[in-house]
Amino acid sequence: MKQIIRHIGAALLLLALLAQVAAAANWTTDMKEGKLTLKSAGPLAFGPDGILFVADTRAAAIVAIATGDSTASAAKEMLQVKGINQKIAALLGTTAEQILINDLAVNPLSHKAYLAVSRGRGPDAIPVLIRVNTDGQAELVGLEKVKYSRAELPDAPVEGVVGQGNRQSNPRQESITDIAFFEDRLLVAGLSNEEFASTFRAIPFPFKTVANGTSVEIYHGSHGRFETRAPVRTFVPFKVGNEPELLAAYTCTPLVELPLRALKPGAKVKGKTIAELGNHNRPIDMIVYEKSGKSFLLLANSSRGVMKISTDQIENAERIVAPVTDKKGLPYETIAGWTGIEHLDLFDDKNALVLRRGEGSSVNLETLPLP
Repeated sequence: MKQIIRHIGAALLLLALLAQVAAAANWTTDMKEGKLTLKSAGPLAFGPDGILFVADTRAAAIVAIATGDSTASAAKEMLQVKGINQKIAALLGTTAEQILINDLAVNPLSHKAYLAVSRGRGPDAIPVLIRVNTDGQAELVGLEKVKYSRAELPDAPVEGVVGQGNRQSNPRQESITDIAFFEDRLLVAGLSNEEFASTFRAIPFPFKTVANGTSVEIYHGSHGRFETRAPVRTFVPFKVGNEPELLAAYTCTPLVELPLRALKPGAKVKGKTIAELGNHNRPIDMIVYEKSGKSFLLLANSSRGVMKISTDQIENAERIVAPVTDKKGLPYETIAGWTGIEHLDLFDDKNALVLRRGEGSSVNLETLPLP
C-alpha cells in the first residue's frame, strides 16, 4: 500500500510539474512575431518567463515582449555602472543631456537590468529599450523581430486636453503611471476619461480584451478633502494576511491601501488612507521586501529621500479622514546614504538596484544592500 501511495504521489507531482510547464508555454501562445513600434516607453515591469511589460503612455497601451531572457541565474555579481546615462547616450549616438531614463526593471530570472529611455526630450523623442547585462555592458533591445502582444486602454484621456488630472501636463501622458504583474494579471495605475479620473485596472494575461478601469477615490489629509482625479504615482501589490492588497502612493504624499478584489471593470472604490508622509513631495518608486522575517516597503521620493516603512501592523492602521498639517499614520525611517535615487527595483532578496544622481550630470546604476 505504501508503495502504491508513493507512486500516486510521484504521479501527482509529475502532473503538477507538467501543468506548470504547460502554463509557462501558454504565456506567449497568443503573441505575434514581427516589428514592434512604440510611441513612448514609460513604466516597466517583469512577468513570468522573462516577459517584459512596457507602458506606451502616448498610445495608452501596454506591450508584453517575450525577451527570451528566461535563464535563471544566481545574482552573484553586483551591478555598479558609473555614468550609465553617458554610456547609453554614446550607444545611441547622442549626448547625455539628450536622453531621459524613464524607468528601471530587473529581470528576476537573469538579474539583467532593463531601462526605458527617451532619445530626445520633446514630443518627437524616440523610445528605446536598453538592457544592462550582469557584466555592466549596455545594449539595445532589438524590436525589429520580436514576439509581443498589445493591450490598449479603452477609456484613456484624450491627447492634449488640459484640465484632466494634473493641469500642468498632458493627461494622456498619465494614462499609465505605474504597472506591476501579480499572479495572472497586469495591474495598471493611471488616469481615465471618466469623471472619477484616477483609475486602477487588473488586466488578465495573456491579453484578450481590456475593460474599463476601476475609479478610485481617496482622502488626502494634506489637502483636507476627498480626491478622485489625482493619479497614483507608484504602487506595489502584496498580501495582508492571506488577502492580496495594493499600497499606492500619491503626490504630496498620501499612502493608500486598496483591496485587489475590488478592482472590477466600471466599479468605484474608496481607498483607505493609512499614512500622510509629508507635502511638497512626489513619490517615484516603491518596492516591498523581507528581512529577518519581517516585511518592509522602500519608497523613493523626489524631495524626502528613501523611506523605509514596516508593514507589521498595516492591517490595524487607522484610516485618515481628517485634515493633516504635517505627517500622520504609519511611521517611517529615512535611509541615510540613499540620496539622489531616481528609480529602484529589487535586484535579489538581499539587494536593490538603483539609478542615482552622481557628480555633475552623471547618473549611476548601483546595487545597494537592502536596509
